[in-house]
Amino acid sequence: MSSINSPMDVKKLDIGLMEKLASEIRGFLVEKVSKTGGHLASNLGIVEVTLALHKVFDTPRDKIVWDVGHQSYVHKILTGRRDKFDLLRQLYGISGFPKTKESPHDCFNTGHSSTSISAALGMARARDMKKEDYSVIAVIGDGALTGGMAFEALNDAGRSPNNLIVVLNDNEMSISKNVGGMSRYLSKIRTEPFYFKFKEEIEAILNKIPAIGKSASKALNRAKGTIKYMIMPGIIFEDLGFKYLGPINGHNISEMTDVFSRARLIKGPVFIHICTQKGKGYEFAEEKPHKFHGVAPFRIDTGELKAGSGYGYSDVFGSTLVELANKDQSIAAITASMTQGTGLEQFSKSFGSRFFDVGIAEQHAVTFAAGLSQNGLKPVVAIYSSFLQRAYDQILHDVALQNLHVVFAVDRAGIVGEDGETHQGLYDLSFLRHIPNMTILAPSDYFEMKSMLQYAVMVHRGPIAIRYPRGKGRERLAPEVEIHYGKGVRICEGGHLTIISAGTMTDTAITLSSLLKASGVECDVINARFIKPLDAKLIADSAKKTQRVVVIEDNTIIGGLGSAVLEMLSCCGIAAKTKLFAFPDIPVIHGSKGDLIKKYRLDTESLASEILKFMA
Repeated sequence: MSSINSPMDVKKLDIGLMEKLASEIRGFLVEKVSKTGGHLASNLGIVEVTLALHKVFDTPRDKIVWDVGHQSYVHKILTGRRDKFDLLRQLYGISGFPKTKESPHDCFNTGHSSTSISAALGMARARDMKKEDYSVIAVIGDGALTGGMAFEALNDAGRSPNNLIVVLNDNEMSISKNVGGMSRYLSKIRTEPFYFKFKEEIEAILNKIPAIGKSASKALNRAKGTIKYMIMPGIIFEDLGFKYLGPINGHNISEMTDVFSRARLIKGPVFIHICTQKGKGYEFAEEKPHKFHGVAPFRIDTGELKAGSGYGYSDVFGSTLVELANKDQSIAAITASMTQGTGLEQFSKSFGSRFFDVGIAEQHAVTFAAGLSQNGLKPVVAIYSSFLQRAYDQILHDVALQNLHVVFAVDRAGIVGEDGETHQGLYDLSFLRHIPNMTILAPSDYFEMKSMLQYAVMVHRGPIAIRYPRGKGRERLAPEVEIHYGKGVRICEGGHLTIISAGTMTDTAITLSSLLKASGVECDVINARFIKPLDAKLIADSAKKTQRVVVIEDNTIIGGLGSAVLEMLSCCGIAAKTKLFAFPDIPVIHGSKGDLIKKYRLDTESLASEILKFMA
């Protein structure tokens, strides 16, 4: 493996050496990811596929677009980044996703699902318009194929004369187990591949018959549609206009290199169906691929995490929703292929008829929830902040404009960390806050999380979002105060400065007030709780008293809590001196949560220093 520094080195290897290299790469991945954390199972499953792709195609001239991109670690190893894996996903280290700025071999930045075929088709059409000659390959998983955008792209590409290769990595998994009609369809192809072998064998036999063989073979080709539907109904990819090749063993390098070599010579769109095992080669990842999809540092010999995962906000959400659902039969839960990640595993087991995993299809999830609500149910939609972006129009058009009671559990809000700019939950306040009829809350601790969820599901009517962070939090930051619509809470009192925060930044605000007190600055600390609507009276009274206002939030600085406070102060005619602290209007890079907070000067020491300058 030490001699592999570029794809050209892979091309020199025979199949035996490539198989040996595949084993070495798996060992390398387990060793490195056990220290840094990252996406392990998906990369273990795609080792041979990646080797075969680089054996046949010539990057960066040929373009490989990795859907989602969390399975691109092997590609990075083969393209000169092996020595950078000690800093995988760390601040200033290499990303866990394809990045054009990292390498010319990364032709498109990805991090979200179902985008590859659209991007690859765009590249293919640009190539042909410029009269250039190279291959474009989209590598997409069966989980990502459930996304609506993938179907839109297949529909467009299938009617196109442009040469395009779509490689389906079918491992029966996205993050959670795949669901839905497409998953069942692919399973049928995996388990009944005899049509393709049958057709090839019959053609070979007929072609050997003197005089009539070739004409009979042509007749068979004309009748292949009838045979196809008799033996295996619904060859959807061929019907869309693709030449279908497969299913193929995704761990057989020889077979894949042969198929890829054939595919690059075929005119028009080609669809190659490859079957792999997620987590292959590491027994713990094979047994629990969902656990090792995105994993924290772990012990190689046991597969156990080095630091216990503990009880986090997602768990509080899941357990509280189970409690509420036990009392109210009208509560339903919806997620988009994130059952474990959103804490809904127990709900799915306890209330199977009221639980809906719709696959990677956030737009459908939201409008589906609107339909449930319209017919009298209380749907709770649990989706990560960065993925909820895909359903913006559905939230506005299908839920909010009808003022339907849909609860949005916005998980992974704020800084997520190592997954980087495509996954940071820094925009949900901005894109939710301007939606009519929308109410937004942010819990500062587990107790508020429970109380807010109970309020949102059982008391509130209309669209409502609760945004909360990834990972652990505090059990309780302040004395119990009941949740009332649009009401915040004053946690500390002082006459020099008003500090307004919400969610996890409330903990920062409390610590900050103690630091400032040591410098003689007495603070009013307000936990906004409701980001929309704000508690205008509470904030206005404090701002009039102190005449200086600071807002701290874990959102982009444009359109979040700080913007809301400025708008409110303006409406109330309060000319208090105001300063906003939030993440800047730039893509926030990958790194640990602590490192990023320090980098963007949102740690308590940096904030205290800036505020003392502000107070001078």
